[in-house]
Amino acid sequence: MPTPEIAAGSDLPLAAVVRLYDSVGWSAYTDAPHTLAAGLAGSAKVAVAWEGPELVGLARVVSDGHTVCYLQDVLVDPRHQRTGLGRSLVELVLAPFAHVRQKVLLTDTEPGQKTFYESLGYRQAGGDLPADDDAGLPLRAFVRFDA
Repeated sequence: MPTPEIAAGSDLPLAAVVRLYDSVGWSAYTDAPHTLAAGLAGSAKVAVAWEGPELVGLARVVSDGHTVCYLQDVLVDPRHQRTGLGRSLVELVLAPFAHVRQKVLLTDTEPGQKTFYESLGYRQAGGDLPADDDAGLPLRAFVRFDA
């Protein structure tokens, strides 16, 4: 399994990032690659995993560093899913925010997502939420309280 590491979002090669986001079907991000690059650069922390020259995993956090930590993205190339890489990326990217009590995230309603985030200590907050996007996909909100 590739070893995750913390990276500066602004230093990631955009082509590698776009390829990873495309590999999991997140075209809303890859349709505007420079916006994606700016989002990564503005993230509080980014964890990545490389297999040779290929970016195969990424997790990022948006946070004020004190009261709330938002787990924004967790992506693992389909060839590396269900290997523990996603868990390792999340644990690494959240480690600097151990003192932050409230950790939240939004995700789609794919059944595996719920199982994955609950295994990391998150709990679903309420029921599924109606979507307000062009895809019409419902969302799930998760929260975890630490410290």
